[in-house]
Amino acid sequence: MAQDKTSSYRVLNAYQDTLKNICKKLYAPGNSDVEKKAFNKELLRVFERALTLDDAFTFAFDSLTGLARLASPDKSFRIINWNVPYDDGTQEYFGFIQNKHTVVKKRGLFSKERTTTIKLHPLIDKSAEIKNPENAVSDNKNWYGMLYYAIIPKKTKKKVYYTLLAWDGNDKLSKKKIIDVLTFDDKGIPHFGADIFNVPKKNPKRIVFEFAANCVISLKYNDKKDILVFDHLSPENPSLEGQFQYYCTDMSYDGFEFKKGKWNYIEDVNVTNDKDRNDKFYNDPHSTRPTNSSNTIISKEKKPKK
Repeated sequence: MAQDKTSSYRVLNAYQDTLKNICKKLYAPGNSDVEKKAFNKELLRVFERALTLDDAFTFAFDSLTGLARLASPDKSFRIINWNVPYDDGTQEYFGFIQNKHTVVKKRGLFSKERTTTIKLHPLIDKSAEIKNPENAVSDNKNWYGMLYYAIIPKKTKKKVYYTLLAWDGNDKLSKKKIIDVLTFDDKGIPHFGADIFNVPKKNPKRIVFEFAANCVISLKYNDKKDILVFDHLSPENPSLEGQFQYYCTDMSYDGFEFKKGKWNYIEDVNVTNDKDRNDKFYNDPHSTRPTNSSNTIISKEKKPKK
């Protein structure tokens, strides 16, 4: 068995070398959009072939730069995804989810047979067709594209919800950070978006934070306090309310606390400036521009000054 795995890894290493060369071409400076799309098409084709091979689920692909590779804490699935930045400042997102899917069959009155397989799901970015992303629930074939950088599993009586933190380059005027939710149905198919957020006057299936392209803020998980923490955002001038390309941090923080099966919105979270090990994934890994950041759509009444 060990010899078989060594042989499999030898083949996968060869694929990794090929993928590394394609990535280098894809992200080479000066590429036109047409060239990027051609190299990305090749990357998708080779990656899909590699991920269907034996032992691909446990192969790290850790020599590939510019791609996000995230394994769930319970080791039941992983996400490999990346962005392609275009000349007009927009982004398109691609990737795959690999997950373990177990089927239980009865064998007589007292015995059961468990069969576990590895499923592969391409992520098809349909962001341009999703008009209201905060309320959209979809599968991997109608995915609201983004670049994931953290997975936080939350188990309820009914199922496990995997909270995903992500970055979206959006366009030249604004960027986004997103709290998404991933679940798997009884066939092992991934679904994005879920009704697990308690927010005043809203019933979102995911949380979208939009902000000025030159603003710097964070969205991260504090595992010690078990809360999601993010900068509270507001427009630089009250007359610009609702125009998120003018939003930035007002130096206060809000958050979400998971209780009774839902993420519950909380105001004015007390935070420290400790570094998070996932900070490097908060921004476009291929950008040469200054660091970008996030903006929240959640509204909060300001307390009057005394």
